[in-house]
Amino acid sequence: MANDSPRIVGLVLVAAAAWCPAADWPRWRGPAGTGHVPEGVPVPKTLPAKPEVLWRVRIGFGLDSPVVSGGKVFYLDNQKGRVMVHAAEAGSGKAVWSVPLDEVFKDAQSAPGPRCTPVVDGERVYVQSCRGEFRCLDAADGKTVWRVHFVRDFGAEFFGERGPAVGASRHGYCGSPVVDGDRVIVGVGGRKGASVVCFEKRTGKVVWKSQDDVPGYSGPVVATIGGVKQVISFTAEAVIGLDIADGKLLWRVPVKTRLGRHATTPVVSGDRVMVASHQAGLIGIRVARRGEGFRAETAWVDKGAPINFASPVLVGDHLYGLGRGKALVCVDVRTGKRAWTESNFFSGMIRRGYASFLVTGGNLLVLAEGGQLLLVAADPAECRLLGRTDLCGQNWCTPAYADGKLYVRDAKELLCVQLLPEGGT
Repeated sequence: MANDSPRIVGLVLVAAAAWCPAADWPRWRGPAGTGHVPEGVPVPKTLPAKPEVLWRVRIGFGLDSPVVSGGKVFYLDNQKGRVMVHAAEAGSGKAVWSVPLDEVFKDAQSAPGPRCTPVVDGERVYVQSCRGEFRCLDAADGKTVWRVHFVRDFGAEFFGERGPAVGASRHGYCGSPVVDGDRVIVGVGGRKGASVVCFEKRTGKVVWKSQDDVPGYSGPVVATIGGVKQVISFTAEAVIGLDIADGKLLWRVPVKTRLGRHATTPVVSGDRVMVASHQAGLIGIRVARRGEGFRAETAWVDKGAPINFASPVLVGDHLYGLGRGKALVCVDVRTGKRAWTESNFFSGMIRRGYASFLVTGGNLLVLAEGGQLLLVAADPAECRLLGRTDLCGQNWCTPAYADGKLYVRDAKELLCVQLLPEGGT
């Protein structure tokens, strides 16, 4: 099935483009959750020497990413010790509404602030705090439609940065939820069979809950493997696949690391699932149908590409991401062999080990931690830098790309940057 992966990825992107308007980037890593700009949406072939900033607004600190839907941009920030949810006009940055969500969470990893990117689904927006407050809000006015709390309602554990606490129980619930049809699926956690919970998206009614794992820091993804649509989650203890219909465990591959710091979003290519951590390295898992069940096993491991929390992207059969130190790496997902490694590619741009990756046609749009925006050819034959420009300040943001504009945040501001002329290519 690996040889079919470009066709499968292409079908996913075409489907995403069919249902998502060109001006929408409603969730973490875009319409399909893969970091791909949908096929048919105009993308930049070069970068301007000095990007045109259409507007900028001062905001509080946060590590969530902005999303764009229905003419609004949604984001969270820290305002005087409270996590606030904001909606602003996408065309001007003018505030539409702001509502409080929870008390802010602080640890040694960063300044205090929210970490989970909101998800917009038509008239609803789903938001989550590090402490486990989860709400469905009306996208028009921010009013609460329904809410749950992971600790109070599901027995999840939240200790903070204490002792042997692992995964989300240590640094907070950071993984963005995923909407699929009439359901929203969330990494909740706890030891009462609620590691992953599926809710009816309009009412909050529990459809199913499954497993006892503590969540990691990435959210679940939805993919079809072996003809079965499933939820794939990188928990603090394993990579698991659940039947999306009822939450039944289909397969599990343990991934054990100190403190369960598993933050990369799973990437699916045909029958392979890729995850990574700074301790375990980059891992390729093969998932195969066996009669009525599944068998999953580690196909390859690249210890030299220990991606920490910068989720990589897939183009064809190759994965592009931030490797050891400040390297840019390209890995063949069929074999786990590196096509190339560009050492010190991010020299002077990265301090803590983060860069975001978007796929724009045959290129990569990369935002480095220091605020530099790069355009790189997605070419397994060689690393080619096509453009570079300074964009913003220090950040851990995955930007939203919508209608030729890039929406990005740093520690102090939310910016809307024109990358394409109006109606241009």
